[in-house]
Amino acid sequence: FLAVDPSEPMAAFAQHQIQEAHLEDRVEFVIGELSELPIETKYDAAIMIGVLHHIADDNDKGILLSQISARLKSNAPMVVAGNYRSYGSEPLLMAAWAARWRMHGVEHDEVQAKLGKILDGASPPENEAKVEQLLADAGFEKPQRFFSSLFWGAWHTIRTVG
Repeated sequence: FLAVDPSEPMAAFAQHQIQEAHLEDRVEFVIGELSELPIETKYDAAIMIGVLHHIADDNDKGILLSQISARLKSNAPMVVAGNYRSYGSEPLLMAAWAARWRMHGVEHDEVQAKLGKILDGASPPENEAKVEQLLADAGFEKPQRFFSSLFWGAWHTIRTVG
């Protein structure tokens, strides 16, 4: 397996998890951008979890998905997961998110700080149709959503032949 992450702390966390599972001999880590990987090397599958909503611009989201697609073999599967709804469009879901944190003992001020950080620090695709369009534009089949919770969704798709 090849794990790529531009964030050194996130890569270190993942490396720790891999070591805890005694799988370090099966995973190579690259701390850097996907665009730095050779385009000639083709991979059997890809997983991208919790990334798209941290990319502010839809064009940049599309570029990243296209970079993944370009490095996959034809008909390779991909799993994408992350937040996929405009936070401001779903006040009931935001309230549920806050309630979930409070049920786990988070105090009111910290809940408000977390909500503020989410509203200022993430830019999810506005809806599921946008996720589908971003994937289609990058060369993937219509994805099938297999999980959803509040703002979070997970999809399986296949890189189209091309």
